[in-house]
Amino acid sequence: MITAFVLVNADADRIPETAQAIADLDGVAEVYSCAGDVDLVAVVRVKEHEDLADAIAGGLSKVEGVQTTTTHIAFRSYSSRDDASAFSVGLD
Repeated sequence: MITAFVLVNADADRIPETAQAIADLDGVAEVYSCAGDVDLVAVVRVKEHEDLADAIAGGLSKVEGVQTTTTHIAFRSYSSRDDASAFSVGLD
């Protein structure tokens, strides 16, 4: 599974609608509105690198309200939360 984080600058008056339209796209796992240099962060998860073009260039970047995107592809995931949940299975 390929994970990409897409930073999105959007039209200020369309952020909620733009976020929902992005969230509805195939390959988009999550969308967050945030403070800072970008308006939205979308988490895209696809099976193949080639699928990123369809999900991002072919879909996300064409959503009404999207001004610009910057994509960061994840190499590896580090999460203590995942480890903790694996060891707590069946324990209460």
